[in-house]
Amino acid sequence: MNLNWSLKELYPSFHSNEFKIDMEKLDNKIDDINKWVDKIVTDNENIIDKLEEYIKRFSKLTDLVSRLGSFIELNISVNTKNAEALKYSDVFEKKLTNIVEASTKIERYISSITDIDKVINQSELLKAHEFVLKNVVDQSKYLLSDREENIIANMKNTGSNAWSKLKDNLISSLMVEIDEDGVKKEYPLTVVLNMAEDKDAKVRKRAYEAEIEAYKKVEEGVAASLNGIKGEVLTVCNFRGYKSPLEKTLIDSRMDEESLNAMLDAMKESLPVFRKYLRKKAELLGHKNGLPWYDLYAPVSNADMKFTYEEGCEFVVKNFRTFSDHLADYAKKAMDNSWIDVEPREGKVGGAFCAGLHFIGESRILLNYSGSFGDVVTMAHELGHGFHGECLKNEATLNSEYPMPIAETASTFCETIIKKAAIKEASKEEALAILEAEICDCTQVIVDIYSRFLFEKSVFEARKESSLTVEQIKELMLNAQREAYGDGLDPEYLHPYMWTWKPHYYDANYNYYNFPYAFGLLFAKGLYAEYINKGESFTSEYEKLLSITGKNKIADITKAVGIDIHNKTFWENSLKTIEEDIEEFIKLSENK
Repeated sequence: MNLNWSLKELYPSFHSNEFKIDMEKLDNKIDDINKWVDKIVTDNENIIDKLEEYIKRFSKLTDLVSRLGSFIELNISVNTKNAEALKYSDVFEKKLTNIVEASTKIERYISSITDIDKVINQSELLKAHEFVLKNVVDQSKYLLSDREENIIANMKNTGSNAWSKLKDNLISSLMVEIDEDGVKKEYPLTVVLNMAEDKDAKVRKRAYEAEIEAYKKVEEGVAASLNGIKGEVLTVCNFRGYKSPLEKTLIDSRMDEESLNAMLDAMKESLPVFRKYLRKKAELLGHKNGLPWYDLYAPVSNADMKFTYEEGCEFVVKNFRTFSDHLADYAKKAMDNSWIDVEPREGKVGGAFCAGLHFIGESRILLNYSGSFGDVVTMAHELGHGFHGECLKNEATLNSEYPMPIAETASTFCETIIKKAAIKEASKEEALAILEAEICDCTQVIVDIYSRFLFEKSVFEARKESSLTVEQIKELMLNAQREAYGDGLDPEYLHPYMWTWKPHYYDANYNYYNFPYAFGLLFAKGLYAEYINKGESFTSEYEKLLSITGKNKIADITKAVGIDIHNKTFWENSLKTIEEDIEEFIKLSENK
């Protein structure tokens, strides 16, 4: 089984004729669109033809941009020092700035069309892209002048994009020095982060302390990146007329503030139950003052829950099949066809992600797999993202882009399938381990995500006044952790540097990429309850739900399965399923 992903389906290499031809083709397509837009925005004749041509041209451009951009960024993600990939990343980003002015002009033109509903209803192609066109109209109110849009796009290349690359380079190349029985050894950060799940308490604590110490080598550079990116976001949001970066994120997410507040209120009210779990885990591990950060992921069972990659793959496919053959077959296809880059190594980015390649009906998945049950769950999570793309495979290119909050639904649903199915055939010790892993993950997605939301909000507030020092950023992080975790954690062992390696803070286009995880978890819990009630008939309903996520607002997507996300009760009921697991865990652990 190949442990490195294959990118030859995109291009053989950066030196290949195919890649060079497409880079040149990108220039030509952008040039053609620029000329076409200048020509058609001068009058209101033949509007249907113009809109149809807009859909066709921008669909082809999107596919080409996705192919080139994916090849470049996927190469960088497994080797952030790849000189060729970094060079082409700069070249590619610069090319894309040449389409900004034309995009702004055509979007402004579309928004000026009177009675656009009547126009759309006269064409099958336009009817199929109704949501896309109306979304252009909704977003156009935040557009600046053609020239201003062009300036912002160009400045991003030496602004937020450059800061993001600096942060990636600093973190991916950070080596952590650990003293092992008097011998100093260096490990990549990704390897050290995985030590948080080690069975040996000394290893966990030593890794945590070494990790914290290592960040001091890069803290100034990473803080500068955070300041640069957040400063740019505030400036651009202000220019465009958004009340705040959060308002922009909600609009981009096709989600309203009422839904967000209903979810956050329910989450906040549930925090005491999670703290109860954390204190119980601390007690099981011999701690008296709450759980120290380094033991958040510590195993509490003696069950041997180690999986080779091959065993992990078998486990996932087998348990996916309890839900549907389509899901299981998709996962096996991804594993057998080298869609997954598996192991941690120096230069590879941390964490995990799934990149959808809609233009070829495939995905690529990055893991940092080290053999824990948590790694198996992460694999299932990322394959869930991939399956979401599989369900969108037959949708038109412009109808395949779904918003952030709904993006975490399929992934979290797949996690739930794995854990629930695994518990059924587990021994008592294994059941305890799986249940604890589930609650541990939920704690991250509810409690830690809440802390990250609070942190990002406070960073934006402080950044309005001035740049933040490393110490200020660390204190904001600690304050957020104290507010979210409360007495569940040992106050002497928090994590002041959690802002350094989490990638979500460093993309100027995706701010507040924290609450979508909570949305995904809680919506997936609600969907899983529907599955339990309906059985096999729910499978097709679920796939249909995923297939419409690119062309609807979130509240309309959830209505498709009878869920009202404005209602706080829905969120409370989803949280109750986790609370029940916590009570079961406490009961099982007391009977050990």
